[in-house]
Amino acid sequence: MITLSAISDLLFDSFEVHRVLVIAPLRVARDTWPTEIQKWSHLRSLTYAVAVGTLKERKAALMQRADITIINRENLQWLIDDSGFPFDFDMVIIDELSSFKNHKAKRFKSLMKVRPYIHRIIGLTGTPSSNGLMDLWAEFKLLDKGQRLGRFITQYRINYFIPDKRNGEIIYSYKPLPYAEDAIYRRISDITISMKSTDHLKMPELISTQYEVKLSDAERDRYENLKQELILQLPDGEITAANAAALTGKLSQLANGAIYSDTGEIMEFHDRKLDALEDIIEAANEKPLLVAY
Repeated sequence: MITLSAISDLLFDSFEVHRVLVIAPLRVARDTWPTEIQKWSHLRSLTYAVAVGTLKERKAALMQRADITIINRENLQWLIDDSGFPFDFDMVIIDELSSFKNHKAKRFKSLMKVRPYIHRIIGLTGTPSSNGLMDLWAEFKLLDKGQRLGRFITQYRINYFIPDKRNGEIIYSYKPLPYAEDAIYRRISDITISMKSTDHLKMPELISTQYEVKLSDAERDRYENLKQELILQLPDGEITAANAAALTGKLSQLANGAIYSDTGEIMEFHDRKLDALEDIIEAANEKPLLVAY
């Protein structure tokens, strides 16, 4: 809602932008952004078009020339390189900026082609550097065209990293220098708003309680048999584990109460965990309960 409110102000109050492109994951582009626009009364003056789906549907959306055009990131290259429509968006919002962390990806290269025409660009993400500080270079290259972290990835590596895993002259990975994290964060701080949920959400103290689920003797025998023999013969089919990794997955399924057979069929064994959940729900005495599985 905050981002959409800012868009509305820029479009209709200060008149600083004219057309906005939102780039998002498919489900978020198709469902979340339209829902948010419709949800708030002060945003109902915004017109929007969702450019996802078939080629015909995407072109129809672009022809609407709405205030906001929402597109999934998989179709960004098509929009810029192949759609035949001029790129006349002067504001771009990237919902999940971390999906542009690879500077060699086609979507990154396509967006950099039109970057000079974009007057305002905003990146939203909860995981800016999921694989480490190296991810930040491409993301901020899009945001400031290389002003803060450098125009080239090579210089960024030299400034903030040293080779880690290598084979002679071939370098497979890099690790940050001791000062790198603080230095990088200082460089990008003027265009970055960072919030931690712990700073804004007042949550009650976490209390962890373990509920042990006990298998019957027959169920335990099947578990141990599969663990030792890597194969389990059943009346309805056979379950095999080709290696240790597959065995771990199969044992987890068996402990949870259902397992996939070698033919892909679901075979149910027990409802022990569901019975335990029923007890927890009953003990909650109609209080709200969140189940994450």
